[in-house]
Amino acid sequence: MTSSMIDGFLLTNETDAARYTLTRDGELVSVLDYSDDGRTMALTRAFTIPTHRGHGHAARVVQGAVEDIAARGDRKVRPVCWYVAEWFDEHPEHAGLLKRG
Repeated sequence: MTSSMIDGFLLTNETDAARYTLTRDGELVSVLDYSDDGRTMALTRAFTIPTHRGHGHAARVVQGAVEDIAARGDRKVRPVCWYVAEWFDEHPEHAGLLKRG
């Protein structure tokens, strides 16, 4: 499990649960589920707790996860979740991280 701060939020890669979480003051705000086969991380579901929706938290957790994956340098990303796919469309600077084919 690794954690980092992003804009006052704590982003944690909970490897045992195969998810990234975004929390503030100990409260869960958003989650990004994934599966990891050792070469590719399939980002399968982005979810924001309903009371926290509309503030860009899903984008924040996706961006943090993408930056973490890129920093590791040993995985490609397959955006299974529609939200993650749209996030990559809006951030073409990260297209090199995508698994092709």
